[in-house]
Amino acid sequence: MPADTPEQPDHSEHTPRAEHAGPSRRSFLTASATAAGALALGGMAGRARASDPIVPSVTPRGINPPKNGEPVRLAVIGTGGMGRAHCRAIASLKEQGLTDTNIVAVCDVNDMFAADAKQICEQGFGGTVTTTRDHRDIVGRDDIHAVLIASPEHWHAQHAVDALVSGKDVYVEKPMTLRLDAAMDLRRCVLDHPDRVFQVGTQMMMLPKYRDARRMIKEGRIGKPVWSQTSYCRNSYDGEWLYYEIDDAWKPGENLDWNRWLGTLGPREWDPEVYIRWRRYRDFSTGIIGDLLVHVLTPMVYALDMGWPTRVVASGGHYVDKKMENHDQVNLTVEFEGEHTLIIAGSTANEVGLETMIRGHEANLYLGGRNCVLRPERIYADDIDAETMQSADIGNDQDQLRLDFLRCVKSREKAQSDIDLASKVMVIVDLATRSMWDGAAYRFDPRSMRAERV
Repeated sequence: MPADTPEQPDHSEHTPRAEHAGPSRRSFLTASATAAGALALGGMAGRARASDPIVPSVTPRGINPPKNGEPVRLAVIGTGGMGRAHCRAIASLKEQGLTDTNIVAVCDVNDMFAADAKQICEQGFGGTVTTTRDHRDIVGRDDIHAVLIASPEHWHAQHAVDALVSGKDVYVEKPMTLRLDAAMDLRRCVLDHPDRVFQVGTQMMMLPKYRDARRMIKEGRIGKPVWSQTSYCRNSYDGEWLYYEIDDAWKPGENLDWNRWLGTLGPREWDPEVYIRWRRYRDFSTGIIGDLLVHVLTPMVYALDMGWPTRVVASGGHYVDKKMENHDQVNLTVEFEGEHTLIIAGSTANEVGLETMIRGHEANLYLGGRNCVLRPERIYADDIDAETMQSADIGNDQDQLRLDFLRCVKSREKAQSDIDLASKVMVIVDLATRSMWDGAAYRFDPRSMRAERV
């Protein structure tokens, strides 16, 4: 399953550096080592001044949604592997008559990626597609209704905030952000602009079985949900994310702006391995957790509807892929304020995962296939009948998520994978990552929106 790939803009001239500037400093995590000490979100990954707030680097604008019968004019920020996949997919959806969207602009710091995306879009949508290295050239345009963000994780928050403030609807690839402080800044921006459509690219949210599970839990069909499990596991000969190939034609300073790509994580020497395989490096990605597990985490958090995560502990190891900085095996335990425990396993060294299921006091829900299957606990077998909720075959769930966003841009309805859900998932992602690297458990307080090391 592909994930978002490189690109990025510059904040060196007329704008303060994206994650470093602003009139106030909102800190959402505190370290337990000292009761008043703010937890440095970059301490684990060496990110300088990580908890400085994300502030807009663009001029605020009002929304300009498509008028009746008007096609959605979309721009793509980040045209690496995932960005170009979105371009091809949306062109295919239009060819099938499922959307009237046109991609009219693309942004990437790699001129080769941008040129490839331009060609894909001009062939798929017709007309002229403009290219730029600076995302502000896109979000500042009044003729663009929405943006799709497929840049690397450390740029998600800035791109999304700037797009929202400039009046655009936003589809941002998963994970929503790299770190939790940026996620909370983005959350505040979304809540401050409730007239914008906001979607996070976790496509399994569209699978009907999770909506069936949520309904059955709310109806009390399984009794008190006590614990659940899910996983995302795969394997390879040489290591994960090496299929992103290095191209000797990339020339920083000529056809690629390395400093723009680094943004707040620079300056650094040019490193094509980091540039194209950044998911392997702890400064730039949470690895398995943010790139893979969010797909299965998000619909489970939705189905359970147990409130905010309140305690997270995780372990990880480098068992096979010793060259990768991020772990190739992770195991998470998450407790929720609604009194429920979720177990998650992730691996890039073995493809056999856990069966996806939700355990209740009276019955269990099995979610490993297309359908949601209810089976009673033995002691309740005479009181509860087994049942299978037949789910429709929706085809490509990622296409369905794209279509959900594009429909919402026109209807102004709320998108399926929304900010509240993504914020809860980001608490799990960030605190699990932190737990793996420092060996401690972390507690999160939904009232204060603060976490502490246990």
